[in-house]
Amino acid sequence: MFKREYKYNFKSFLIWTTITLGIFLIVYLMYPSIVSSDNIKMIDEMMKVFPPEMLKAFNMDIASMNSAYGWLKSEGFVFVLLIIGCYAGILGANILLKEENDKTVEYLNSLPIKRTSIVLNKVLVGLINITLLVLLLGIFNYIGLTLSGDFDIKQFILLSITPLFPALVLFFTCLFISTFTHKTKKTLGISLGIVLISYILQTLSTIAEPVEFLKYFSAFTLADIRNVIMNVSINPFMIIITIILSLMFLSLTIIHYNKKELV
Repeated sequence: MFKREYKYNFKSFLIWTTITLGIFLIVYLMYPSIVSSDNIKMIDEMMKVFPPEMLKAFNMDIASMNSAYGWLKSEGFVFVLLIIGCYAGILGANILLKEENDKTVEYLNSLPIKRTSIVLNKVLVGLINITLLVLLLGIFNYIGLTLSGDFDIKQFILLSITPLFPALVLFFTCLFISTFTHKTKKTLGISLGIVLISYILQTLSTIAEPVEFLKYFSAFTLADIRNVIMNVSINPFMIIITIILSLMFLSLTIIHYNKKELV
């Protein structure tokens, strides 16, 4: 079951990984020419025009874009969080539903396997793929930054880990939501909507103090990138919340999937 599931999802994992690494490869190839010219001065001057709240939303108030690592700590991690978040959300929304969508659910039901085992096998594949994507991107960025110049290795390692927290919560959230429908087409839009709304809420919470409470409704708050950049440490509370939410949505998924009428 596990081998079959992993083989089925490997192609999409490979596509997402290739596209993601390709985006960052372009950055590392182009950025040296940007920072070695007068363009960086123009960028610094342009940054002064933006309001402090906008700079804070992209961590530009605590990270200068005069190096590839500075870009990664600001705009770069926006891409990292969104790409990995979208992948995790889509994977969670589709990994269970594909059996019903592809009409192979009858085959699974004919096997001497409990529905709980089906869910757990698919979850294991999802966790491996998400972790591998984060790991491969981290290794690729490490190589790129090593060739680009000096950077804080400990800070970088901690930053590379943080996308796992929102990704896992988004994965399990979308996995649970997928148990309420039978078609993957419905869950694709829902999963992407959850990811984008979650990111918008987190961004708004950093821009305006009156709506700071919105961060409690966003999975991306768990990444806590600003804390890692400023204190070079991961807040253990974020890890605990990630584990609690993940286990909660996993339990709800198993309960509802066992009661679901499969077609």
